[in-house]
Amino acid sequence: MAHNRKKLIDLFVGNMSNAILHRILEKAVEDEVIRKYYDKEFLNSLEIAKNYREKINPVHSALKEASQIKEVIIKKVTNELKIRISKGYKNIDLNLVEPTASNTLSELKVT
Repeated sequence: MAHNRKKLIDLFVGNMSNAILHRILEKAVEDEVIRKYYDKEFLNSLEIAKNYREKINPVHSALKEASQIKEVIIKKVTNELKIRISKGYKNIDLNLVEPTASNTLSELKVT
């Protein structure tokens, strides 16, 4: 059971990171077409993350690994945003990573 739990948490973290990344990128662009794409990606990743969250027990209360999950997500999103910035992406605010992660994780009852 612990092995499956770890795998579910890893899959959850990956999808949450992707969702948060796209939420921040959505705020950084002005082009409406690109915004809609990022919003669609956010919703898809969030829905997948919700499914994984429902498979991780306990579903209706905070996870004991919540602080580690949050740290990993923040680190992954920050690193990916830095890569995007180095590729020339503009208007990305790295200060949005922590609050966006906190809000989204609270929504799914992780923290």
